[in-house]
Amino acid sequence: MNLNEISLQQIITVSFTLFAVIDMLGNTPVLLSLKAKMGGHIRALPATLASGALMLLFLFFGKEFLGLMGLDVKSFAVAGSIVIFIIGLEMVLGLEFFKTDPNPRSGSVVPIAFPLIAGSGTLTTIMSLKANFANVNIFAGILINCIVIFVILGSLKWIEKALGPSGLIVVRKFFGVILLAIAVKIFGTNIQDFGK
Repeated sequence: MNLNEISLQQIITVSFTLFAVIDMLGNTPVLLSLKAKMGGHIRALPATLASGALMLLFLFFGKEFLGLMGLDVKSFAVAGSIVIFIIGLEMVLGLEFFKTDPNPRSGSVVPIAFPLIAGSGTLTTIMSLKANFANVNIFAGILINCIVIFVILGSLKWIEKALGPSGLIVVRKFFGVILLAIAVKIFGTNIQDFGK
C-alpha cells in the first residue's frame, strides 16, 4: 500500500459504497431473526472480525485469485458493476433477484459474517473498486465499515425502534440509488478496456 495515494474523497466514496452493499440497516430485520435463532444474542466482535478478515483477504489476494483463472481486475470490475447495479435495483424497487438461503447456518460457522456481511456482493464490490481506487483508500473504507458493522450489531434493538419499518425502507432505497450511480460509473470507466 502506498500512503501517498491516500485520498479523503476516495475513502468517503469507498466507505459509502461498501456501506450500501453490505446494507446493515436494511438487513436489520434479518439480523433480528438470526439473533432470535441464536438464543437472543449476537456476538458482535467475532462477527465483525471474521467479515473484516474476509474483505481484507479479498482486497490483497483477490487479484492473484483472479489471475489463476485468467481474469483481470478490469474484466471483474465490469461483471461486478452489473452485480452492484442489480443489488441497487433490488433495494430501490423492493424486488428479489438473488434468492437467499432459507437455512441461515449453512455454508459458514458464522452466518452473519459470511454470507450476510462479507458475501459475494461485498467481495465482488471490493474487486470492482480496485479498478478505480487505491488499495490504501479501500483498506480505510473497509476499516470504517467494520466499525459501523460492530456498532450496528451491538445496537440492533435501538436501531429498529429509532427508524421503524418505514425509516428502514427509506434508508434502503436511498443507498440503492447511490449504488446504481456507482455501478454505472465503474462500468463506464472499465468497459473501454473490456476484452483487451
